[in-house]
Amino acid sequence: MTANDLTSYRDLMQPPTRFREGFTARTVAGAFFVGFIMMPGAIYMGLIAGASLGAAAEWVTIILFSELARRSFSALTRQEIYLIYYIAGGLAGVIGGTMLAGGPFGQLVWNQYLVQSQAAAGFGIAEHIPEWVAPPIGSDALMGRSFLHRAWIPPMVVLVASQFLSRVEWFTLGYILFRVTSDVERLPFPLAPVAAQGATALAESDEGRDSWRWRVFSVGMGIGLLFGAVYVGLPALTGLIASDPIVLLPIPWIDLTRTTETILPAAPLGIGTDLGLVLLGMVLPFWIVVGTFVAAMVHALGSPILYHAGMLTHWRPGMDAILTNFANDIDVWMSVYIGAGAAVGAIGLVHAVLSVRAARRQGEHRPLRDTPAGRGDFPLWIAIGGYVLSTLAMICLCVLLL
Repeated sequence: MTANDLTSYRDLMQPPTRFREGFTARTVAGAFFVGFIMMPGAIYMGLIAGASLGAAAEWVTIILFSELARRSFSALTRQEIYLIYYIAGGLAGVIGGTMLAGGPFGQLVWNQYLVQSQAAAGFGIAEHIPEWVAPPIGSDALMGRSFLHRAWIPPMVVLVASQFLSRVEWFTLGYILFRVTSDVERLPFPLAPVAAQGATALAESDEGRDSWRWRVFSVGMGIGLLFGAVYVGLPALTGLIASDPIVLLPIPWIDLTRTTETILPAAPLGIGTDLGLVLLGMVLPFWIVVGTFVAAMVHALGSPILYHAGMLTHWRPGMDAILTNFANDIDVWMSVYIGAGAAVGAIGLVHAVLSVRAARRQGEHRPLRDTPAGRGDFPLWIAIGGYVLSTLAMICLCVLLL
């Protein structure tokens, strides 16, 4: 990214001059609403469509509570709106490892499926899966298809404990990195203004102000409703009344791997059908999009070369994109990812050191202890200590379970 790109993204929204508390009774009520209503819906959507509610869980909650507050002759502040947005995104989001929506407890749905799956039985590992992962095969909890059973107590205790420690690690280390990247290096965050502008649009509508943000938000919401009705709504509704649902756009992509395997063997190729990814590309910086495209082409076109060189030994004709990508990662690409991640981390550290030195020479260096008044910052030694203690506790938990 050039200096002009950094300046343009940094100036999309100016830092506030004063800060207000966003954790109120209304945000607590919003958290309960997400937990009891949105999380089950997100898990169900993940099971029937292989997709998450995404931003719908966040903005539906915000719009509902905004209207309730308006009917009560009050209005949600921007801080409350964004906090509800963050809560909804975390609880109804997608689990990174399993790509199953529903937040942390959606993992339990995957665990019970794994215990009873044919793959686990075929590899002979089903009976060796610990009871703190999921109840064993034949358990009344699995036969009754219910979480309201004592057999689920150990998995839930482990899940809650690990999630608590992970959140402590996330907030403490994330806070340290935020102070470095935002306060010291003043790096832009291209996706942050998207949610912030949405919260601003809703707050301005509650205040009776007419602005371009609300018009853009309304147009985007209409586009999302129309696309979602075709993309997810049509297959879900027709699947209830017909054996084969009507699918106009395959979810989540159009798989071209088997079609092109004679020309490009071992190349996982597909066309994504999610409109959100297209809109995401319009928000990200241009060179990030270019770099992503180049990396995708290297992966797609480099796999046939590696296959002819005899390095991709696990791929077989007839595999789809998921199996092809999994086989290729085991053979070659996993080591490439690890090396690229290490290189990016090293480049980031070097860039941070050089940025701090350049700022000191120009007299623009902002020390870490220089924080805006009223923002709610806490000493860095607390963040470092919290991260170290939570990491040690996570290690002890793993040793205890294993």
